[in-house]
Amino acid sequence: MQITRSSRRQLQIQNLIFLGGLLVFMGLLASLSLRYNYEADWTSSGRNTLSVDSRQVLDEMPDSIHVTAFATENPLVRSHIRDLVARYQRYKPNVELKFVNPDAEPERVRELGITLDGELLLAYQGRSEKLQSLSEQSVTNALLRIAHQQQRKVVFLSGHGERDPLGQANHDLGNFGKLLKQKGIELENLKLAETPEIPADTNLLVIADPRTPLLTGEVQLIHRYVQDGGNLLWLAEPDSNTALDPLAETLGIEFLPGTVVDATTQLFGIDNPAFALIPNYPMHPITRELTSLTLFPQAVALEVSAPDDWQAEPLLTTLDRAWTEIGPISGTIRFDQDSDERMGPLDIAYVFSRTKKKEGADDEADSEQRIVVIGDSDFLSNAYLGNGGNVELGLNLFNWLNHDDQFITITARTTGDTNLELGKTAQFIIGFGFLFGLPLLLLGTGLGIWWRRRNR
Repeated sequence: MQITRSSRRQLQIQNLIFLGGLLVFMGLLASLSLRYNYEADWTSSGRNTLSVDSRQVLDEMPDSIHVTAFATENPLVRSHIRDLVARYQRYKPNVELKFVNPDAEPERVRELGITLDGELLLAYQGRSEKLQSLSEQSVTNALLRIAHQQQRKVVFLSGHGERDPLGQANHDLGNFGKLLKQKGIELENLKLAETPEIPADTNLLVIADPRTPLLTGEVQLIHRYVQDGGNLLWLAEPDSNTALDPLAETLGIEFLPGTVVDATTQLFGIDNPAFALIPNYPMHPITRELTSLTLFPQAVALEVSAPDDWQAEPLLTTLDRAWTEIGPISGTIRFDQDSDERMGPLDIAYVFSRTKKKEGADDEADSEQRIVVIGDSDFLSNAYLGNGGNVELGLNLFNWLNHDDQFITITARTTGDTNLELGKTAQFIIGFGFLFGLPLLLLGTGLGIWWRRRNR
């Protein structure tokens, strides 16, 4: 084809038109990228995507959520906050984020008690909570707390040597009590001898292993609380004399003599056989999501024949190899068929429920009374809380008893193992290949191409 001045001009015009169209197309793409945003999470565990538990909490919060971040003009802090809140905004568009420079509004910062750069203030339906820890776990837990119309109040019976929910001794429940407070649960110790009534705003009464017998009047107050429809968690221990027999009779509970022992503990490296191991669970809201083994030191087995107005079902059942050891747990122990010892499987926990109709209300106002009786209180103590799935079981118990079934657990996404460990042979092959093998391969390929072209 002969190139003339006219054809050259046409090619130049075509090139200019193509270049102009390309610039316009790139400009439109840039404009769209400013208006629309698309993100994809390709991590193996999906750790940059809002967890299922967090989305469940947002589903229960239809109104707008206001997030105020008190952060200076530090781009790193603001970027971290913006990325964290963006996870919630992608799922719930009416999550609003506003940045406030604490240096510009010192009076407001002083009034709210803001002390940390990057501190968040979460507000929902007139309720608010400050947050200093910037993680999905902490944000979701804060949203969970302010989502409730009323704060849940859990009263722990005290004055008889019970486990202290704020205590730091090994037998106390202080570590678990901190977790409950983080969930927005108000904890209160109650001595019935000093305050002869159970507060009317009590959501749950906890009897955690009294060591001395209760007075007759105290037992009557607890019995009346249960009769009036109050929720109860009773943590018992073997051979405990607490004078709560009237309550046990009301629920149809019999505590079997002896301590539950299980020879399976040796398989897990536990020398003490007085541990009840629970590997399997029923499809109950408390345990249906449990997958970890739970351990119960020094537990007592229960036998229940519930009255007609109560629905009772076993919650925790031991393995077949467990039994109730009546004698001392020392040396070599074995099941004695000629004694009152009972062979497994044994029930160490029961859940009770019944429908209580509110006075002067219609059928739709009926409420469910919930009670859980467990033949062990050590599993929530500071000494044993970290074993297996004890923490998860404990939180599930309190949430179910507080009628918070929809918020059983809030778990944070964890980062998978990103370390790649190679043996010496693999390290040598990779090192030699990149340092010598790959360059020699490229050099040989180039020489081969040059040789072929030369001999054409």
